[in-house]
Amino acid sequence: MSAKHPVVAITGSSGAGTTSVMRTFEQIFRREQVNAAFVEGDSFHRYDRMGMKDEMTRAFAEGDHTFSHFGPDANLFEELEGLFRQYGESGGGRVRKYLHDEQEAAPYSQEPGTFTPWAELPGDTDLLFYEGLHGAVVTEKVDIARHADLLIGVVPVINLEWTQKLHRDKDKRGYSTEAVTETILRRMHDYVNYMCPQFSRTDVNFQRVPVVDTSNPFIARTIPTPDESMLVIRFKDPRGIDFPYLLSMLHDSFMSRPNTIVCPGGKMDLAMQLIFTPMLWRLLDRQAKTR
Repeated sequence: MSAKHPVVAITGSSGAGTTSVMRTFEQIFRREQVNAAFVEGDSFHRYDRMGMKDEMTRAFAEGDHTFSHFGPDANLFEELEGLFRQYGESGGGRVRKYLHDEQEAAPYSQEPGTFTPWAELPGDTDLLFYEGLHGAVVTEKVDIARHADLLIGVVPVINLEWTQKLHRDKDKRGYSTEAVTETILRRMHDYVNYMCPQFSRTDVNFQRVPVVDTSNPFIARTIPTPDESMLVIRFKDPRGIDFPYLLSMLHDSFMSRPNTIVCPGGKMDLAMQLIFTPMLWRLLDRQAKTR
């Protein structure tokens, strides 16, 4: 953790909605005039798209049916921890970008599914903002979570997460239901061992719970909308959280536990603005005292 160069990390699995959370933070940063260094978790995968396919084929041939993007063998955990540590110490670090599609790849004259070369971060940023799978990972070799000043988990209930992933991968990436289902099954070992434990380390968790039937996500025709969901917000440390203010601002909200607020799913953006703006102020005030 660093007062002078804070690190904010959003962690959540594929299809969980971390990208939407990132957009909310972009709005907060723009309003508060914060110059953030954005880092995508995909850039710390070990293999590009073709390389990952080759490794999956090799692993399957050797009888390994659990190799996935969720686990350590497919990711650069040491390098990610090194980035968090270095940024906290000096405000610098090396990053690259994973080019998901032709639109992202065009400015670099590269093929989609590849990485840009490693490059140094700009030297004048106010904080590092990470969005991806592994912002709070701890293993026998690394402890990424300890370098973050604010950790946020985005965790839909599992059936909703699968429904969102199925629709995204089928509609945007052209995968079949069978292919996405196979990916979900292959990832389950790493999901249990590397994804779930992160959410006991996060400072705030946002979990969307649908109030419509998602019993069989593999045949769901639509993704439950925010208005068809409730949002469960859990604070690791409720001290300093102005719960009466949040309850008054988030209409139809209530507290289910001393550290947990439940509100309509459509108020997620507002809830994040209300919760994280003062948290960001505190990080920046602490930073200003060091300069």
